[in-house]
Amino acid sequence: MPKSRLFSPIPLRSNTELTLGDEQAHYVGRVSRLRPGDALTVFDGSGGEYSATVGKITKQELQLSIGEHFSRDAESPLKIRLVQGISRGDRMDTVVQKATELGVHRISPVITDHSVVKLPPDRAAKRHAHWQKIARSACEQCERNIIPTIDAPQSLVDWFAVNAGSDKLLIILRPDAEVAMTAIVPQGNEITILIGPEGGFSEAEYERAAAAGLRATKLGPRIMRTETAALAALSIAQATWGDYQAP
Repeated sequence: MPKSRLFSPIPLRSNTELTLGDEQAHYVGRVSRLRPGDALTVFDGSGGEYSATVGKITKQELQLSIGEHFSRDAESPLKIRLVQGISRGDRMDTVVQKATELGVHRISPVITDHSVVKLPPDRAAKRHAHWQKIARSACEQCERNIIPTIDAPQSLVDWFAVNAGSDKLLIILRPDAEVAMTAIVPQGNEITILIGPEGGFSEAEYERAAAAGLRATKLGPRIMRTETAALAALSIAQATWGDYQAP
């Protein structure tokens, strides 16, 4: 299959012609440097991927000839939901990108007691769309065909209200926890991991987490930055229970 990959916001069908907009035209023409007649792979997030050939390409639009469908699957059997305290700068962007590459199933950005970033509704909508775009681009790079769900930002209090008492495994990272994350044994193929922003969670949030049935765990003896903790936790989960396990 060709190495160049492109996400299509329009549903795909074999043996059809497709016209996409300026964003996809820029990516194919300027970033990937493809020309009419070149081959690439296209996916629409519903599973599998399609072979395609570049047709006409301008600054405003991209025309593709869609070919055969392939059912290749790169999803982890472990469904990981990452509940991430929103951090400032490009740290949250890094978490979304790398978590997608690590096979996360769903990302829920939350505003916590120690969150530096405050998002009024208009900014929250823009950040949500921005994170969705990052996840799509990460899927193009890492050869995933299903884009992880990116939830709209919400408060951690609201998240607890909906998810308290879940029968799924819910864990919250806490540096002084007595139990290591690797000692946890999931029941089933789903796990939710809560990670705080800069400064971690407040004591009140840890108390709410315990009341909601979450288990406090630690990664190791060192204190990690929020973006490092997210990537370490996801890597541990995949290596211990997911698709990074030895066959």
